[in-house]
Amino acid sequence: MSRLDSFIRRLTAQRDILNAIIDLVEGVKGPVLEFGLGNGRTYDHLREHFPDRRIIAFDWEIRSYSASTPQAENMVTGNIRDTGQAFLGINAALAHADIGTGHDEIDAVTLTWLPQLMAGVLTHHGIAVSGLPLEHPELLPLPLPGGIKEGRYFLYRRT
Repeated sequence: MSRLDSFIRRLTAQRDILNAIIDLVEGVKGPVLEFGLGNGRTYDHLREHFPDRRIIAFDWEIRSYSASTPQAENMVTGNIRDTGQAFLGINAALAHADIGTGHDEIDAVTLTWLPQLMAGVLTHHGIAVSGLPLEHPELLPLPLPGGIKEGRYFLYRRT
């Protein structure tokens, strides 16, 4: 499979999962966290589907399109591993992380801290969506929507 096809499948899986969990998240109070703002496509999608929720985005620096950039009070810049720690216990309804690099050695380091961060920011029954697998005792894997290949994207509920 070409890298272009792989990229399209990953983004399609991401969108399909986010669309499928809207009802799951509606019943859970709390903000939405977006780890890895990038150019703001996913943030914009989340904002469209959760217009009444606070959405806090994290990234090294702001590189998003101006129309897809959160207000300053909802944008956290710096190393997500470090900046995310201030949000442990925020009781988020949804946390989304698309911060994988595709480099196994770099992603292995991310996986030493990302599962703990995701579990730590979510409220009871909160939903975690991630491009990397999250092995954590408080994160229960959920079935993926139809048509999404196992291992393409990951979905969890916090116990």
